[in-house]
Amino acid sequence: MKKKTTFIFFMVIAFIILLSTNVIVQATSLSNIFGGAQNFVNSGKANSENAINTEILSDTSNLIYNTFVIIGVCAAVIVGAILGLKFIMGSVEEKVKVKESLVPFIIGCVVLFGAFGIWRLVIILIR
Repeated sequence: MKKKTTFIFFMVIAFIILLSTNVIVQATSLSNIFGGAQNFVNSGKANSENAINTEILSDTSNLIYNTFVIIGVCAAVIVGAILGLKFIMGSVEEKVKVKESLVPFIIGCVVLFGAFGIWRLVIILIR
């Protein structure tokens, strides 16, 4: 019985919410829509001297990308080398700790280089 009254209560609330929303549809003619679009295009053509220089943007993006890739590769190599040395020179307990820390290291490398791959793919697709 309680489930039925709860269901009826929620249905009444949903019906009240449905009735309280006002949807106003404003129809305009196609000529107004196309005229507004044409005005938008014309204003864009008039301001073409303020266009973005894609060559400068591409050069800046490549500089930032290459800098971050170099930093990421260096960090991954250094951390990997430290973990490798700890694994080679450590005791059994230290080897277990190194193996446990390899999972976050590998996940971090996948995320890092995956992000750089997506960045490069987006840059290639934009051109």
